[in-house]
Amino acid sequence: MDVKSPTVNHRRKYDASGRRRQAAQNREATIDVARRVFLSGGYAATTVARIAKATGVSVETIYKTFGGKPGLVRAIWERGLKGSGALSAERRSDAMRAGETDPRRIIENWGRFTTEVAPLTAPIMLLARDAAISDPELAGLLEKAEQAHLARMESNASDLIERGLLRPGLTLAEARDVLWAYSSIELYELLVVRRGWPIERFGRFVAAGMIAALLTPVEDGSSS
Repeated sequence: MDVKSPTVNHRRKYDASGRRRQAAQNREATIDVARRVFLSGGYAATTVARIAKATGVSVETIYKTFGGKPGLVRAIWERGLKGSGALSAERRSDAMRAGETDPRRIIENWGRFTTEVAPLTAPIMLLARDAAISDPELAGLLEKAEQAHLARMESNASDLIERGLLRPGLTLAEARDVLWAYSSIELYELLVVRRGWPIERFGRFVAAGMIAALLTPVEDGSSS
């Protein structure tokens, strides 16, 4: 009598990695297109349909992924904060700060990080700031971004104060506000956008201003 072999299921397990990779590529391409279109055509005049057409994805996909134009602005801003390196600028900054004991070098490095991150974030946030006057959802996004920025500067200031690296008598609020002002989009707007400063000059100015405001002046050793 013949014995039938048990049926073996040879179907391969579904691998979704290709689909996820394509989705990630589409997301990055959409952010690229949205940034370019927003900055060239303005926030109000730009439609999700235009971005979708330029990217080659559906309008539905953009809404599902980003939730509309305010979500696209958020995505552009968040990606800009990561900078241009393989590791995010925030993580690189934290590692630098933790491993450095000279406060001047820390702040000088922050100035260099500014030259990397500000050109990626400030233009879109300045555009969004102007458009938020008539867009409550965008205004809410900007408020959250501003609070996150302030909290980040407070964390930086707190670390330097705890390590005794700032000028004696300087309060946490004062140090935080100095860092916040020098890293603001408004300062970038005044000097880079309106006055045409090269970004390297702007970064040096930011570092020099923070050093002057936060650290004890170094004696040059010259005689009178």
